[in-house]
Amino acid sequence: MNTGTLVTTLVMAAVVAILIAVLIQAMMRGWRRRAERQAQIIGALPPLPDTVGPALVAPTKGLYVGSTLVPHWNDRVAAADLGFRAKAVLTRYPEGIMLQRSGAGPIWIPDDAIADIRTERNLAGKVIPGGKRKAAGGKTQSHEGILAIRWRLPSGTEIDTGFRADNRGDYSKWIPEEVS
Repeated sequence: MNTGTLVTTLVMAAVVAILIAVLIQAMMRGWRRRAERQAQIIGALPPLPDTVGPALVAPTKGLYVGSTLVPHWNDRVAAADLGFRAKAVLTRYPEGIMLQRSGAGPIWIPDDAIADIRTERNLAGKVIPGGKRKAAGGKTQSHEGILAIRWRLPSGTEIDTGFRADNRGDYSKWIPEEVS
């Protein structure tokens, strides 16, 4: 390799590195601005209770997928420590649902704030193919990949919080049975 080629290669490498750094900074600035815009809409999260009763649904291990503003499955919430995926454990108590996340604070969803619990194929930018199968008794069961909890924040804003269980069979414990 001659000197001219070496210099050209180094200059091109520097230009590419600078472009990557500028793109990363622009993405981070966009994330911070999204969080600032949503901070007023989201407000404060519900406080953790001092005590809770016995678990109604045993702890379910999985992944906290994220939260989105209703009704848009891909409008991820960046404010109030809700924007990042993390390993998590989901537990149901008589007073509400506790979502304990690794590397982030727990999320408390009061029972009276819960509007719906269902399964979804997509939430917070994550899409998991799912299907339907016949269960015992001829009922159709959904085996979509994300457990979505729709709930109302103290600010009045409705959000969907997504959880992907390690064992999708655990979803049947979480979803209320339909009344015929």
